[in-house]
Amino acid sequence: MIAAIDIGTVTVRLAVAEVTGGRVLRMAKHTEICNLGIGVDATGLLDQKAIERVYAVAASYVEAAKSAGAEAIVCTLTSAARDAQNAPDLGMALASLGLEPMIIPGEIEAALTFLGVAQDFNDRQILVADSGGGSTELALGNVAGGAINLSFIRSIDVGCRRMTDHFLSADGIPATQDLEAAHEFARRLFSEALASSEYQTARKPEVLVATGGTTTSLIAMNAKLEPYDPSFVHLRGISLEDVQKLEGLLAGMTVKERAELPGLQEKRAPVILGGTITLFELIRATGFNTMIASESDLLFGLVITAAAVYEGRESPVVWRPILKPLTKK
Repeated sequence: MIAAIDIGTVTVRLAVAEVTGGRVLRMAKHTEICNLGIGVDATGLLDQKAIERVYAVAASYVEAAKSAGAEAIVCTLTSAARDAQNAPDLGMALASLGLEPMIIPGEIEAALTFLGVAQDFNDRQILVADSGGGSTELALGNVAGGAINLSFIRSIDVGCRRMTDHFLSADGIPATQDLEAAHEFARRLFSEALASSEYQTARKPEVLVATGGTTTSLIAMNAKLEPYDPSFVHLRGISLEDVQKLEGLLAGMTVKERAELPGLQEKRAPVILGGTITLFELIRATGFNTMIASESDLLFGLVITAAAVYEGRESPVVWRPILKPLTKK
């Protein structure tokens, strides 16, 4: 059993998984919204209270991983930690828990997410988007014979937290010009990325697959899904038209009103509009009419990679996680 902690801009997540032959046989996941990236865009610093929230959740996750019988654990940090000058402060706090925190580049984040998602797509050419709080990672390619073949990888600084902090009211209904500015920002960055020669000359994707809390929330909200059911969300599609309708609904609501919507976590209400704009512009830029959601995300790629390294095999991506042993309870 391998455990992985993924510390993102909005969420902190734990996976404890059994992995055999490069495939996840079973996995237990836990998610807490800690908003590590709040204010980072404006200050370049992690908020001290956010650091404390993440530390407390990570401490509980380490104990949970031990109780579940995990033999080793890997800990990664993504966009917010990449951007913050004081990320080492969080790193030292996490190290005191027996973790080896690793800030991973966006391109590695994209490759790991692709590895997790591709398990469900049997050698098909897919474009995978991991839309998080501070960035969206794109990866285009396929998995053939167990090997990843990626022709395009890009990390783009567009995400639900960043969009909210840049353009949108934290607690109220946004002005029309702010919505337009947010759309223009996301549209420009996605269009620039997809206009690159690496993407344009690659074999075109058959499907757009997205991971992340905004994606799964949109699927759940569109179906008015309560309680949340990952088996319903996984590999379910949502159209560009439905994303646009949800944006219109969200833009006419206060954060308090959004928090009461079926299918949406209350703590995600402040950033869901920014995430919806992000995904609308992503889908439009790719030329697809539908986006497929996947629950097989970065955590899947992390545990697959960690298991390979733990067993003395070659890492399936160009990155080697540092695993720390766990003493079982």
